[in-house]
Amino acid sequence: MIKFSTRTSPQPKSYFLSQPHQPFFLFGVIWAVVSMIFFTLSHKGLLHLSVSENSFHLYTLAFIVFIQFFHGFLFTTLPRFCTSMSIPKEVYIRIVWLYQISGAAFFIGALVSPLMAWIAMIGILFAQVMAAYVMLWVYRMGQSAQKSDPFWILIAQAFGLGAHALWIIAFAAELLEVSFDWLRILNPVIINLFLIFLTFSVAQRMIPFFSHSPEAKSPRFVESVFALLLLKTLCAVLAFSLAEAAVSILLSAYLLREFLRWKLPLFRSPAILWVLHLALYWLPAALLIGAVLQLIETIYGVSFLFAGIHLLVLGFLTTVLIGFGTRVTLGHSGHSPHADTLAVLLFWWTQVVLLSRLALSLDSAYGLSYGWLFDLTSAAWILLFIVWGWRYGKILIFGKPNL
Repeated sequence: MIKFSTRTSPQPKSYFLSQPHQPFFLFGVIWAVVSMIFFTLSHKGLLHLSVSENSFHLYTLAFIVFIQFFHGFLFTTLPRFCTSMSIPKEVYIRIVWLYQISGAAFFIGALVSPLMAWIAMIGILFAQVMAAYVMLWVYRMGQSAQKSDPFWILIAQAFGLGAHALWIIAFAAELLEVSFDWLRILNPVIINLFLIFLTFSVAQRMIPFFSHSPEAKSPRFVESVFALLLLKTLCAVLAFSLAEAAVSILLSAYLLREFLRWKLPLFRSPAILWVLHLALYWLPAALLIGAVLQLIETIYGVSFLFAGIHLLVLGFLTTVLIGFGTRVTLGHSGHSPHADTLAVLLFWWTQVVLLSRLALSLDSAYGLSYGWLFDLTSAAWILLFIVWGWRYGKILIFGKPNL
């Protein structure tokens, strides 16, 4: 059991580890690059993975890359949401290193042994359990009278934990040659109820706050979005494609109406804000476009290569991640949260990654065989995180050098 101490922690000797977002963000960037390199080489037949290509892609992004960005942000901000004490370094540093050790073991196992990869998954799950326990402790000990948003953040974390545990069980069954289509079942749970709902739960609180929106949210707004995402997920698990598309369109319209009511100045604000506004509007846009493509798939029997999922993950989640990551890195190092020219280019480059992935899906559906689109998309992703890490990694490690 993790124990917290109320005594004042000594001054950290290393700035790099002095705040939880620093190691989580930096290692998240590193694994984002490594993960895509492995996936790209495997897809092109230059690297043989001991686990299936699609499961490797989803697992590494969900439980090694994105989750570390989530922890970095939430370990920093959740205590403020709940009016609780900060999370001590001796608590979060254990989680940081367990993620890196287990993550490295998973990548090695993905090359040499599925059993090693499975053991590494258990280590990653244990790190996730530790992180969730810390956040639950913060939630329970917090003195804030309003803890609705932290509650839904924890609900999303619970779905992530449950899906991760089921993934490990299913992978073990696969090792024992008990085969079933478990990825089709877990995929929508991980995407909709963990990655997207968790990102949404944070974004719907922080973006209006940063933007000084005068409009109060509609009653039961988050609850309604959760219910519709849950319904969408159930339809996906049961393979009710037409029903899932209809739910996606309904959710898109509901979100768009709410976001318009907030009167956010989309591009009439500093870049550090408009990128978050853009990310927010990508959520209803991705749901709508994904629903239309799903209808075309169902009616005409074509495949858009998971276009709807990538629209959500790249358009909404990754744009939020780059926007929040930049703001938190600057703001918590003593810099003004201001996006310079390179930051603005990175914000737009995130959209290039998305559009190139959408072009790849359209190419896949209509058999144009432009194989270079896959190379372009993976290269654009790798470049995005390399440049972001080069630009802001020195701040995460050393503090406040001049930009």
